[in-house]
Amino acid sequence: MSSSIKRKFLKNTLTVSSFTMISRVFGYIRDAAIFIFISNSSGALDAFFVAFRIPNFFRRIFGEGALSTAYIPVLSDFKNNKEKEDVQEFINESISTLTFILIIISVIGVLIAPILIYLIAPGFINSEYNQGELAGSLLRITFPYMFFICLTAVLASILNTYDSFAIPALTPALLNIVLIISVIFISPYFKEPIFALAWGVLIAGIMQLIFQFYPLVKLGLFPKIKFKYNNKHPGIKKIKELMLPVIFGSSVTQINLVFDTIIASFLITGSISWLYMSDRFIELPLALFGISIATVLLPKLSEYYNKSDDKSYNATLNWGLKIAIIVSLPTSIGLILLAEPILITLLQYREFSVHDVNMTAIGMIAFSIGLPGMIGAKILITNYYSRKNTSYPVRAAVIAVICNFLLNIIFVIYLIKSEFNGAHAGLALATSISAYINFYLLFKTALKTKIIEIDLSIKKIFIKSMIATIIMATFILYFDLNLNTWINLNLIGRLGNLSFIIISSIILYLVLLVMLGIFPKKLVINR
Repeated sequence: MSSSIKRKFLKNTLTVSSFTMISRVFGYIRDAAIFIFISNSSGALDAFFVAFRIPNFFRRIFGEGALSTAYIPVLSDFKNNKEKEDVQEFINESISTLTFILIIISVIGVLIAPILIYLIAPGFINSEYNQGELAGSLLRITFPYMFFICLTAVLASILNTYDSFAIPALTPALLNIVLIISVIFISPYFKEPIFALAWGVLIAGIMQLIFQFYPLVKLGLFPKIKFKYNNKHPGIKKIKELMLPVIFGSSVTQINLVFDTIIASFLITGSISWLYMSDRFIELPLALFGISIATVLLPKLSEYYNKSDDKSYNATLNWGLKIAIIVSLPTSIGLILLAEPILITLLQYREFSVHDVNMTAIGMIAFSIGLPGMIGAKILITNYYSRKNTSYPVRAAVIAVICNFLLNIIFVIYLIKSEFNGAHAGLALATSISAYINFYLLFKTALKTKIIEIDLSIKKIFIKSMIATIIMATFILYFDLNLNTWINLNLIGRLGNLSFIIISSIILYLVLLVMLGIFPKKLVINR
């Protein structure tokens, strides 16, 4: 891979990561506002997170998962081998077909909202707070979000294929901004404040879709909607062929979270919210590093595969794995060690109690353990999908999901019998272990079938990154991380201490990498 291409990859990855970071910062402000300003004493937040998880589940699997993953290789093929008129026709027909399907699904989802609630949260059936009824009402408002966000994801795939990453990466920030406004300024006007969040989700979905329009118009690729179903176009046939297995293969984490929610609905009130918040803190590094790298890699890997450029293909994939190793190891350990200080600093105000901090922290630690596996799997899946190989990721995903389900039951039963206060942590730990299982299966098969050739320097980078991470962890433990110490600090004190620990730890880690021979230039320019 040439130095110019590496620079371009790094630039695009940094662009996606930077705008994703902006979005995630707003996301944390959003979550902080929700937990600080809205009480969960009657389970209202649990009900909302279940109602929001259902359209979000469809978004992750179909929008950002199957649709995007299947769409990009097909569009890349059209872009490289067809005329622009053919590309435009494919976009028109595919978006029209998708719009038709999504309208039908949205209508059905709204009509059967209560049934969906009891499927994903059966523990709500006998809830003393009528959480099932509340969640059903909220879902009728939030479910159409799926329509808008799935279309948004596919339009973003078009932009990514044409090396336009900024707008798609920034788009999620709109959801967070709208929900912040809804919580702080609009919720006081509702009899039940939680409904302000539901309407905010729907409005944000509309705004996110509209946000994609201008760059598509600028590229001359804005779709012409015909509101019809077309299953005869060769491009759509190929998408359908790729999508069916991708639906499962790209969604291991989401399916695991559904299992988590089902079981958590039977646990004590607050378990769903604690689990949700724990997952949210893992989503930041997963999005910054795993999803951002995968987003940049998939279009290029698809292009190199279509051109039979094996050398560039392997170099690109190895580059992604190296970056993933360097960032995932210290991030995982950092989140484990700083779970309570982070939560106290960002959330422990008004309605979010010290008990909530403790319960969320143990879930956050359990999720953090699996972060390297989650990021690694994101990178490896692009390898399979760029080659239009969707069969094996499905098999790996099936095994991982089965393991997660069994471990969920084992861990929760064990923790309950042990009278451990926080059985939901078992759900998070099961998700982490299943992530490593998924990664191992994807990696092992890729090597065995010689789909990829792993650069020998990856092993050295892993060992050196691990050494630097251990030293960084020792440095973090030098500080006073005691819960009581942080509780007694004011907001400025908490932010100051946390910022100093995080920034100094990052600097130390980077210096150690350089001292160990991992120079930034080696990740950008071939030597």
